[in-house]
Amino acid sequence: IPLGLKRKGLRIVVTGGAGFVGSHLVDRLIARGDSVIVVDNFFTGRKENVMHHFGNPNFELIRHDVVEPLLLEVDQIYHLACPASPTNVVGTLNMLGLAKRVGARFLLTSTSEVYGDPLQHPQKETYWGNVNPIGVRSCYDEGKRTAETLTMDYHRGAGVEVRIARIFNTYGPRMCIDDGRVVSNFVAQALRKEPLTVYGDGKQTRSFQYVSDLVEGLMRLMEGEHVGPFNLGNPGEFTMLELAEVVQETIDPNAKIEFRPNTEDDPHKRKPDISRAKELLGWQPKVSLRKGLPLMVSDFRQRIFGDHKVGSTTTTTNDSSS
Repeated sequence: IPLGLKRKGLRIVVTGGAGFVGSHLVDRLIARGDSVIVVDNFFTGRKENVMHHFGNPNFELIRHDVVEPLLLEVDQIYHLACPASPTNVVGTLNMLGLAKRVGARFLLTSTSEVYGDPLQHPQKETYWGNVNPIGVRSCYDEGKRTAETLTMDYHRGAGVEVRIARIFNTYGPRMCIDDGRVVSNFVAQALRKEPLTVYGDGKQTRSFQYVSDLVEGLMRLMEGEHVGPFNLGNPGEFTMLELAEVVQETIDPNAKIEFRPNTEDDPHKRKPDISRAKELLGWQPKVSLRKGLPLMVSDFRQRIFGDHKVGSTTTTTNDSSS
């Protein structure tokens, strides 16, 4: 029987647990009856994402940057904290050290970025990637690749129980509004009546998974018996133009599209091969883009116009037609 099903009430630390994905994971773990310690430096995490757990004796929040070591007695570590660059490597090293000391199972959230600008399509976990080590986005790619290396080193060398997830583009409520990711950009732009910026010819593809699907995959991976790595993503592939069209359908059919020169090192195609996760974790995404996007839009609408007024173009949410 997988670990978590045998004995209830694990002690679990979630680094980056006040962030977009982390906070949704925390919700599920708390609902399942576990004790959760969130460790977050609030660089991209927001207290609002976990505030509804304040006062719950099974919930604890520590403001801490994982680049500094931390000692906690826990059963499982979900390591989600990770801006691009040093945190990746130093933070991962610290959390692996913690896992080793207290005998916890450690789950690394890696990324489809480890595949770089892939020459294989769709990408299987066995693909080693096509990464430019000196590119503009390579500190993120290489940081995650190094984090995977360290994770496997601790597994092989120190016997730490590890799990590796390679996460593809994910969207949903609580996403940072201005994080520069394409889904949040388009949604925020459409809501603010700004043109949607498409880089290059808009033919590059991405696959978008709804956050609840990802959280389910992460939990299945942690509870299962396989190290991975596992691709966790939605194989439904969209060009940037098609994504812009879905955003128009959902928010504002009259939204303009504006083309800009493409950014350097922008991968042309990205689509996960998830047959391994299907077979070994019994996991596959359930929420299509057209079902998930409206849920994100209503969250963004409320955060942009409800809680704090952004921009002077719109007064209140009079335009909530969809």
